[in-house]
Amino acid sequence: MTTIGGLARAGGVGVETVRYYQRRGLMEAPPRAGGVRRYGADDVRRLRFIRQAQAAGFSLDEIAELIALDAGQDRARARALARDRIVALDAKIAELTAARSALQKLARDCAASDEGPCPIIAAFEGGGPF
Repeated sequence: MTTIGGLARAGGVGVETVRYYQRRGLMEAPPRAGGVRRYGADDVRRLRFIRQAQAAGFSLDEIAELIALDAGQDRARARALARDRIVALDAKIAELTAARSALQKLARDCAASDEGPCPIIAAFEGGGPF
C-alpha cells in the first residue's frame, strides 16, 4: 500500500495527473484511512495501463471504454478500437513520412547553394510543401 505520491511515482506521472484520472473516472479514489488514501498494486496496474494506452495513441475517452470493456469481457469491441487506432496511426505515419521526405528535399536544396533565400525558411514562411 502506498500514498498518492508513491502511486504517481510508480506510474511515472505527477500527483495531479492521478487526481485528473480520478476525476475522469479512469481510476478510483480509495477511502481515507487515518486521513490518508492508500493505493495498492491494482491501482498501480491501472495507472500503468492508462499510460501505456495513451502511449499507443488512445484518447482518455477510448481508454475509459477499454476499461469498461475489460470488465465486460467485450473482446470484439476492444479489437475494433485497436483496429481504429491502427488506422489512425497508419495515417499519422504516412503524414510524418511525407513531412520527412519534404524536409529532406529542403535540406538538400539548402545545401546545394549558399546564395539566395534559404529554401527551408522560405518553405516555413508559406512558400513550400509545409
